[in-house]
Amino acid sequence: MAQETIGLLGGSFNPVHIGHLMLASYLVQWNYVDEVWLLLSPANPLKDASKMLPDVKRLDMLNIAIKGSEKIDICDIELSMPRPSYTINTLDVLSERYPDKRFKLIIGSDNWRIFDKWRDNQRILEDYGVIVYLRPGYPVERRIIDGLDVVDAPMVDVSSTFIRNAISRGKNMTYFLPTGVYKYIIDNKLY
Repeated sequence: MAQETIGLLGGSFNPVHIGHLMLASYLVQWNYVDEVWLLLSPANPLKDASKMLPDVKRLDMLNIAIKGSEKIDICDIELSMPRPSYTINTLDVLSERYPDKRFKLIIGSDNWRIFDKWRDNQRILEDYGVIVYLRPGYPVERRIIDGLDVVDAPMVDVSSTFIRNAISRGKNMTYFLPTGVYKYIIDNKLY
């Protein structure tokens, strides 16, 4: 039996939005991976902590977002790992913990532009592989690189920052968020 391939889509998910789930769904349905795990990142020291919800609230929203999904799951392993959290360490720990699965990293073309600055970036490519999805304004030069897949997933130019700002201005974000997430945000007076 072939190893199941898990795509890891990391992020702060502050909040998770339809763009995240559309991408995950596309990658599964078009057979780039067997499953996508939404990898919840702890608060990033490079991001404004005042706008970052606590890990537990972001995890709650992820659980609401993927309810009923068979091929999209949540991975919160980084919340219990030493910080700073490096992607290569996460991939290594997951590979040890799940030896029957193969892991691939999923990043946007904006992150691909700076991928050469990531810790052990060459080993990530060689040992795990990287799936790059196109983001508006960040084209990718199409060249053959071992371990790299560039996918033409539908582009949705929506971000968690846009959603947080819209909510803070009283805008209704029902159609920008997975079912139930907007209600959770309003009920808990978030953003």
